[in-house]
Amino acid sequence: MSFPSSAPATDTVDPGEIARFAAMAAKWWDDDGPMRPLHKLNPMRLVWIKEAIARRFARAPKAADALTGLRILDVGCGAGLICEPLARMRATVVGIDPSAAVIEAAKLHARQSGLTVDYRAATAETLAAADERFDVVLALEVVEHVTDVGRFVATCGEMIRPGGLLIASTINRTPKAFVLAIVGAEYVLRWLPRGTHTYDKLVTPDELKAAFRGAGLTPGTESGVMYVPFVDEFRLTPNLDVNYMMTAERA
Repeated sequence: MSFPSSAPATDTVDPGEIARFAAMAAKWWDDDGPMRPLHKLNPMRLVWIKEAIARRFARAPKAADALTGLRILDVGCGAGLICEPLARMRATVVGIDPSAAVIEAAKLHARQSGLTVDYRAATAETLAAADERFDVVLALEVVEHVTDVGRFVATCGEMIRPGGLLIASTINRTPKAFVLAIVGAEYVLRWLPRGTHTYDKLVTPDELKAAFRGAGLTPGTESGVMYVPFVDEFRLTPNLDVNYMMTAERA
């Protein structure tokens, strides 16, 4: 797996993590494939993201065009599971991923769907160095895969325009998360390939908030995410013990 030659030496990407996800590029849009948990998570997650953005920019959250005029960056976009719905909501979407193979899968699916998304094989550091700016930056299921959380969040923060928003989702570092999100999801249910997550790289809410503040951002709303097996869906919960989502604002 190769990286763009323009990528700065300070990139926080982990080559091993990128290679692991690149190997799943062709199956990214298979809702019964290795990305099944993300397909299950997406409906609830998209509602929460749209409502968070609408609150910040004083938009009507239920309006079909609530995101019109907003420039949104999805860091670690994969093959576009979040980018495509945001494009349908009239946002101007840029999706980046260090894996060229994954980006090609994203471009192909967008063409097949008749959607316009600016996909690039690039890192957050590359865009920040080029002075790219966005109203919203998304870092969904990404911070647990980078080599330096503080530096990665600071880089994302650089790209947020005044008044803008950072939205992150990740897995807490708790024994409960280890049992459910690693042992349960990877070894028992086999939703994800074994080794997708490393316990020591998981990020607690307090650590993520500290990274936000270090980047000059103000932590905002937060919510936990839980899987309900009886109905086979993810739901919001006040409990942040396992999966959680969090926003941060640029003044």
